Amino acid sequence: MEGSQKKTILLKISGGNVTEYERERMRFHRGNFSLEILNTSRDDERLYEYSVSKGPVEELWQIQLQVFEPVANPSILILHRELSNGSCSLSLLCTSERGDEVSYSWDSWDNRTRGICSGNSRVLNVSYSLWNDSIRCVCTARNRVSSRDVAFDSSQCGSE
Repeated sequence: MEGSQKKTILLKISGGNVTEYERERMRFHRGNFSLEILNTSRDDERLYEYSVSKGPVEELWQIQLQVFEPVANPSILILHRELSNGSCSLSLLCTSERGDEVSYSWDSWDNRTRGICSGNSRVLNVSYSLWNDSIRCVCTARNRVSSRDVAFDSSQCGSE
C-alpha cells in the first residue's frame, strides 16, 4: 500500500487490561497515566502519539521527544594573561567537552566581587588589582537537562 506508515505500540489499555509491549524499555504509571522511557538514547528522539478511544471517538496527542546529552564538567583555560603595574588582566575561556545546546555564564564566588566576574559567554575578560583579596570567578555550563560549575582563583594570575 502506497503511503502507509508503521507505528510501534509501547502500551495498550483495553477494558482495564494493560499490555506493555516493551516492558524493559518503559514504565507505565497508572496513577497519572504517564509513560516513562527508560535509558533514553538518541534513537528514542522522534514523534510519539498518545491516543484514547471512547466508543466511536478517539483523542490523539502528538509529542516530540528530544534527547539531550548532559553537560560535562567544564574547564577554564587562560587565553591571555597580562601583568602590569600591580594589576592582572586575563581572558578566560570556559568549555565543556560534552553536552547539547550548552550555554555559558560567569559570576563571582561571593557578593564582594560581584561585578568583576559577570558575563554570559564562553570568554570572560577580567582585570583586578593583585593587592585585592583572592577573587574567584565561577563559570557555569548548562543546558536543558544539566548544569555544572568550575571556579577560577585569581591567585593563578602569576602562574603558568
